[in-house]
Amino acid sequence: MNMFVHMAGDLPSVQKSFFRNFVAAIFACVLLVKDRASFRCRRESLIYLVFRAVFGTVGILCNFYAVDHLVLADASMLNKMSPFFAVLFSFLILKEKVTVPQALIVAGAFAGSMFVVKPSFSNLDLIPSLLGLAGGICAGAAYTMVRRLGIMGEKGSYIVFFFSAFSCLVTLPWIILDYHPMSGAQLVILLLAGLSAAGGQFSITAAYCYAPAKEISVYDYSQIIFSAVLGFFVFGQTPDGLSWLGYGIICTMAGVMFVYNKKKEQKELLRQH
Repeated sequence: MNMFVHMAGDLPSVQKSFFRNFVAAIFACVLLVKDRASFRCRRESLIYLVFRAVFGTVGILCNFYAVDHLVLADASMLNKMSPFFAVLFSFLILKEKVTVPQALIVAGAFAGSMFVVKPSFSNLDLIPSLLGLAGGICAGAAYTMVRRLGIMGEKGSYIVFFFSAFSCLVTLPWIILDYHPMSGAQLVILLLAGLSAAGGQFSITAAYCYAPAKEISVYDYSQIIFSAVLGFFVFGQTPDGLSWLGYGIICTMAGVMFVYNKKKEQKELLRQH
């Protein structure tokens, strides 16, 4: 998604966000119709849906601005503050327990992501960097709301639809008042960004609905690796030794988290029996 957003060129972040969410809303709507699900939400879920939509919309706008003004891997790293804050918000809001090893593993993954952009981090512009960081914080808060909605039994497709439709409605006035003409190529690229985002959004929504943030947040850091690979093949950005070290740390932390959670589950099962 970030690659296509960057390829779309000099268009406002709001306009890019609209097309990204429009495609996701269509997909979610089709799934809801196929499952003959209701488009009305439960009253107790509404506040969490609204918070998820608000945090998600602000997060996307900040992330797209960072993607347009920073190196792809750098923007992705700043956005990947989201798993760290998802764990923090889940602890503070949902009261989900976080063990010391899990906290250390998440911290290790974040440290690995810092190696990826260390050579150029000091050269980032202040405003894009702060907005990219704000996007990561908002995304973490949004994922926490998704986790809460999953616990309450809301369907993932409805969560995606509500958020995408909300974002489209919020950004529509800006599109009408300040629309920038696009070429056919730019339109296709933004639709591809929307398709990529829809796939990622359905996947991450399902993940946070079915598992606590502390267990799956580490895997979200893999986006940095994919961004670096795409940056190399598409934009000619070559990772250095420190970046490769960061990739190794991230993958190792993901593996350690997987093994730790499996052993933890086995111990809990043994206690129950």
